[in-house]
Amino acid sequence: MPEQKAVALLIETSNAYARGLLGGIASYIHEHDLWSIYLVEQERGAAPPPWLEDWDGDGLIARIENEEIASTVRKLKIPVVDVSAARTIPNIPWVETNDHKIGELAYQHFRERGFENFAFCGESRFNWSVLRNKAFEKRVLDDGFQCHSFDFQIDASDPDSLRKERDRLADWVRSLEPPIGVLACYDIMAQKILDVCRLHGIKVPSELALLGVDNDELLCDLCTPPLSSVVPAAHQTGREAASLLDAMMNGEEVKAEPHLIEPLGVATRQSTDVLAIKDPEIAAAVRFIRDHCCDGINVQDVVKKVPLSRRVFESRFLALMGRTPHQEITRRRIERVRYLLIETDLTLVQISRRTGFQNHEYMSVAFRRAMGHPPATYRRKFRKI
Repeated sequence: MPEQKAVALLIETSNAYARGLLGGIASYIHEHDLWSIYLVEQERGAAPPPWLEDWDGDGLIARIENEEIASTVRKLKIPVVDVSAARTIPNIPWVETNDHKIGELAYQHFRERGFENFAFCGESRFNWSVLRNKAFEKRVLDDGFQCHSFDFQIDASDPDSLRKERDRLADWVRSLEPPIGVLACYDIMAQKILDVCRLHGIKVPSELALLGVDNDELLCDLCTPPLSSVVPAAHQTGREAASLLDAMMNGEEVKAEPHLIEPLGVATRQSTDVLAIKDPEIAAAVRFIRDHCCDGINVQDVVKKVPLSRRVFESRFLALMGRTPHQEITRRRIERVRYLLIETDLTLVQISRRTGFQNHEYMSVAFRRAMGHPPATYRRKFRKI
């Protein structure tokens, strides 16, 4: 029997994303050779444990968030995989959520609801926040809209810095013209914005629709109103990191390149459950599609619900939503298929029936065209085990 490998995990357990990474790593270990795991309780970006510098284990998966951690890791003579977006050590493999896709997905979420006014609230000390901001802002500007940005900055040398920054955040939020869709760089920042809205009587979501990132379910449900959030594939990211480290420990060459895992979608809760579409006929059509997309409806069914000719309806729908009614119906069906693949044990035949497709073969073709994977492959790749 081969000797059990000793692997250290320098990953905090204090937030949902990091716990998702650990869950993915655990899933990989249970399916392959067991590792002897060294995991310490620590905060994000905390100093590395003293024992790590002289540790003679076989491998390390780490969130290398700052130079202090990087300095210790550089001295190690073992395979290392980085699962942080900070990218402080460029010559080792890097596995991270695709922050550009998160920004794009957030913009799409707001546009689906008819928003034409956008804002981003982030923390530039985190590279992942910067990447999400750039991607979100680019999509906004490319479509001819304006994006308002705020950078939340804490000065560790000033004991009053947090209060001052919260006041500055409140001034910024109050300056935004409603209705507006606001992307917060992560759920904790979104919670700060919700506090501001509650204190100053800003209505969420009718005046300010708010979207976080990480889908920390406990935090999102504790928010008032419950917070919508982009769902990163943290579990898959952890599995990928474990797979790469396993290959490296077995003597395989793994290039020092990014392995970016796309987000799973948006968990929609009350904070973005609104339509900001000024055209009442198109707003009614979008609501009908949202409520009945999996009932086997087609464009003609939608046209019957609005007092417009099909030509006028499709023209106005495309101008406002950026896609045709048929594309919107298909997109929503595919999103429901994606959810059922990940969250249930339903067969493909059962899923096709529940999502309005003629049969599972047609659903599979449409899903592969939209998501880049056949349904079965997508389920294996992204489902939590």
